[in-house]
Amino acid sequence: MDTVIENAKNKMKKSINHMLDEFAAIRAGRANPSVLDKVKIDYYGAPTPISQVAAVSVAEARILVITPWDKSTLKMIEKAIQASDIGINPQNDGQALRLIFPQLTEDRRKEIVKDIKKLGEESKVAVRSARRDAIDKIKAMKKSGELTEDDVKNGEEKIQKITDKNVKEIDERVAEKEKEILSL
Repeated sequence: MDTVIENAKNKMKKSINHMLDEFAAIRAGRANPSVLDKVKIDYYGAPTPISQVAAVSVAEARILVITPWDKSTLKMIEKAIQASDIGINPQNDGQALRLIFPQLTEDRRKEIVKDIKKLGEESKVAVRSARRDAIDKIKAMKKSGELTEDDVKNGEEKIQKITDKNVKEIDERVAEKEKEILSL
């Protein structure tokens, strides 16, 4: 039963970490290199993240500078950024690309907050799904005679406590990110 509980814990942690990765990729008016994490270029026939072919740095609060190590990849990086869903057109000076993040409007902030809440809900659904799977496994172990009724009850209580803790963490993280976006 302990392995079932541990597996549920790990699944819940993974869903929270996924949500936090998604939060990091949200474009919030500040230059953040993680917005480029999902953008890949075709580098010698292999999809390669920009961070592996260029230095990505924050020049100012709202300016991201991408300096490729191989200047021949500059055009490829520019096209990949334009084709992505970042929504920013890079400025090419022949040596590097600059991404200038515009100041967020009030409407755009509210839209981002909606996306953040949606990601939080998806994470909660994943956590509850892990809880349901774990409880089903524990009940199956009872049917096969591996566990007693008390073991099942204790296992369900442990899983519920873990679930409640993770849902609370999700709510806290969503509230933090929401506050950060609205205070920009």
